[in-house]
Amino acid sequence: MQAAASTAMAAHAILSTSPSSCALLSPVSKPVAANHQPPALRSLFHGVNLPLRQSMASLSLAAPSTRKPLTVVAATKKAVAVLKGTSSVEGVVTLTQEDDAGPTTVNVRITGLTPGLHGFHLHEYGDTTNGCISTGPHFNPNGLTHGAPEDEVRHAGDLGNIIANADGILPIPLSGPNAVVGRAFVVHELEDDLGKGGHELSLSTGNAGGRLACVAAVPKKRTSLSKKRIRKNIWKRKGYWAALKAYSLAKSLYTGRSKSFWCDYTKKE
Repeated sequence: MQAAASTAMAAHAILSTSPSSCALLSPVSKPVAANHQPPALRSLFHGVNLPLRQSMASLSLAAPSTRKPLTVVAATKKAVAVLKGTSSVEGVVTLTQEDDAGPTTVNVRITGLTPGLHGFHLHEYGDTTNGCISTGPHFNPNGLTHGAPEDEVRHAGDLGNIIANADGILPIPLSGPNAVVGRAFVVHELEDDLGKGGHELSLSTGNAGGRLACVAAVPKKRTSLSKKRIRKNIWKRKGYWAALKAYSLAKSLYTGRSKSFWCDYTKKE
């Protein structure tokens, strides 16, 4: 009994000395002053820096799918020239270039030439009003001396020699500052010595002699309607008149004037 009594007295003494315990055990709370500030709250948790691996720190972004660039296909360029002169030499020169950076294929069909080689050049001006004389000198925008087509030092219009009905590939464009369009092709009387003949005219004209035939290079004209479209239009027109005749015949049979209607629409066709 004495031990229990001493324990109860000790507990009462502890509770009576604790201020918080008084507030908790008090049935009526004291009024809080207006300027009273509550104690600051403190957290018992502390932040921890977690080291990341190098592979986790760097983000790997998927590379965007590479799109193929658009391929622009250049249209084939063509030029046609008809060679004519004061002599019996005549022919057709057809030039075709697949793209702006590619070479030009030259197809030459000439008749009336004497056997052997003949100089073939591109001259400065596409003017044939005074015959081949008005075509001017060789086309030479770089101011170089005459040479062979494969030489580095040569005229841009130096095309070497040709034989009738010869096909060749020449490094001359159909467009750009060195284009052949608007200039003139000239067939000469003699063989071009390609600037290596030692003659006084070798470095200027190749000593190719007189000008037999010439022509200005012009772009090939395209017809507004293709053959297929023209054929289709003809069939449309025939079908229209056939339908009109059938209608008129049916109407004339109904009205009893078949002969007159048939003759009228036959004349219109």
